[in-house]
Amino acid sequence: MFDTEISIFLRIVVVSLLAGALGWERESAGKAAGLRTHILVGIACVLFIAIGQFMAVSFRPYGDHVRFDAAGLVGAIVTGISFLGAGMIFFKRGSSDVRGLTTAAGILTTAGIGILVGLERYFLAVGSTVIVFFVLRFVNIFEQKYLEPRYKQPEQVSGDVDAPDVTNSST
Repeated sequence: MFDTEISIFLRIVVVSLLAGALGWERESAGKAAGLRTHILVGIACVLFIAIGQFMAVSFRPYGDHVRFDAAGLVGAIVTGISFLGAGMIFFKRGSSDVRGLTTAAGILTTAGIGILVGLERYFLAVGSTVIVFFVLRFVNIFEQKYLEPRYKQPEQVSGDVDAPDVTNSST
């Protein structure tokens, strides 16, 4: 029993480091969901997976007619984290300006990494963290260099556009 708890604690330490790296990147970029948010999301996922594993073991004595739905657990995690991420997405009415999509996607990805760590899939979790960190930190440089014209907003005209031009009047 104690070995299992040490194993889960190790998972929490690992996900804290991995999610912390992603959270640090977001925080250093001035984003709302930073270090603490990412670490807490990762830890929550490990804990939910551990609870699921405990539940699966506890249902074994009841035979095949009582089952634990692991896919349902993962679905519940994704739903909850998606709700959290949706709260981070903002858009301006009448504009194409949307903020928070990358942060929401980062939170959801951190949850996936937390689930991997909870399932003790460390290679996939570390590899995913490296890739996600690279995407969050460096892909925006590519976007700004090669895709910037696509994201530029039209220039705003100051003053009243419909007002007559009175600068060249001959009176």
